[in-house]
Amino acid sequence: MMSSLMEKATIEEIKEQVRRDDFSEGERGKFYHPNAELYLPIYLEPEVADVLRKLAGEKGVQVDTIVNDWIKKNIALIETV
Repeated sequence: MMSSLMEKATIEEIKEQVRRDDFSEGERGKFYHPNAELYLPIYLEPEVADVLRKLAGEKGVQVDTIVNDWIKKNIALIETV
C-alpha cells in the first residue's frame, strides 16, 4: 500500500512535505512526563451503557462512580477466592 501512495505523489509534493515537516529544530522529550497518569478509555456496549446511565440517574451519581464501585467489589471478591 505504501508503494502505491508513493507512486501517486510527485517529487515536488514529497519535497514540500519534507519542508513542511521539518523537525530539525524540535526538542526531544519536550512533552514527555514520566509520572503522568494515563486514563484508560473504556468503551461499553450500548446495552451496558444504557443500564449504567439509568442507574446513575436514579442514584444521582456519575456513571464512572458506579463502574468504579462495581470493579472494586469484583476485585475484593476475586481476592477472597
